[in-house]
Amino acid sequence: MARMCLMMMIMVAMTMNIAKSDPIAPCYFIFGDSLVDNGNNNQLQSLARANYFPYGIDFAAGPTGRFCNGRTTVDVIAELLGFDDYITPYASARGQDILRGVNYASAAAGIRDETGRQLGGRIAFAGQVANHVNTVSQVVNILGDQNEASNYLSKCIYSIGLGSNDYLNNYFMPNFYSTGNQFSPESYADDLVTRYTEQLRILYTNGARKFALIGVGAIGCSPNELAQNSRDGRTCDERINSANRIFNSKLISIVDAFNQNTPDAKFTYINAYGIFQDIVTNPARYGFSVTNAGCCGVGRNNGQITCLPGQAPCLNRNEYVFWDAFHPGEAANIVIGRRSFKREAASDAHPYDIQQLASL
Repeated sequence: MARMCLMMMIMVAMTMNIAKSDPIAPCYFIFGDSLVDNGNNNQLQSLARANYFPYGIDFAAGPTGRFCNGRTTVDVIAELLGFDDYITPYASARGQDILRGVNYASAAAGIRDETGRQLGGRIAFAGQVANHVNTVSQVVNILGDQNEASNYLSKCIYSIGLGSNDYLNNYFMPNFYSTGNQFSPESYADDLVTRYTEQLRILYTNGARKFALIGVGAIGCSPNELAQNSRDGRTCDERINSANRIFNSKLISIVDAFNQNTPDAKFTYINAYGIFQDIVTNPARYGFSVTNAGCCGVGRNNGQITCLPGQAPCLNRNEYVFWDAFHPGEAANIVIGRRSFKREAASDAHPYDIQQLASL
């Protein structure tokens, strides 16, 4: 009898270890650009696509449309939130699957509608938010009641990471866009933030209550910018980075304003710029040996043309911060994703990291 009881206790203990706990947030909605696009651009007439080898070379599903060799930052965050699979792109999200969240991100997309137009089709921030409004109506139908849906959505994480292309594929591209002549860096950031805020209000009106606003990274340090504008191939373009910092400082102001004026919602800022700068400043700490060139690409710094179909990438991928001309590799995304989820330095997030945001 005693032996049988012991066996039952062991089996219960094993079952408890096997049983996976629920995610700490019921759903995760993602808005962004190529840094987190996981397949929404695959069906668009666009040059901004990555559904071909060697993209996805280190990802279990192969090339999916992720602009990376493996996981993106939001894939890492989804894992840390406790989801047993990655968040589905809007292009293929169907039925009950949307209750886990949806990824609306689109490569080349910006806060301004015209951003990235020279690359072809893309879904700008306003279009991504419109797609989410459509998703919300489906959530109401599934749960059967507006109040049920609102209560459910209020517990979800909404991460928004846009703005990079408004600089890279707009403001600092005078051959295609006039914004660089129309606006000073300060007034351009004001324009972006005004448009950004409008979309946040729409999300709020449609039930969003937990917002993580992801700052723009140091675009002036990408292999593409180093290839074009750096004499030594190492010194970052401070003109671009300075403009990025102005935008980020205004994002922090948005977070503070919303937290003061919408007491039923929580907003936080994720300092992707600062986390990235720490990686580049202290590469050995994270196992990186190459910070200024893409693992896969063409020309100076492997940054003049991005990774071509069928091209052989570098073999020591975890030693490269960048996968291609513009995008971090999986190893860097793991660092950024982890520090976004649970900050290592006080400056990583303001006022909460994503783990804290989920628990509020």
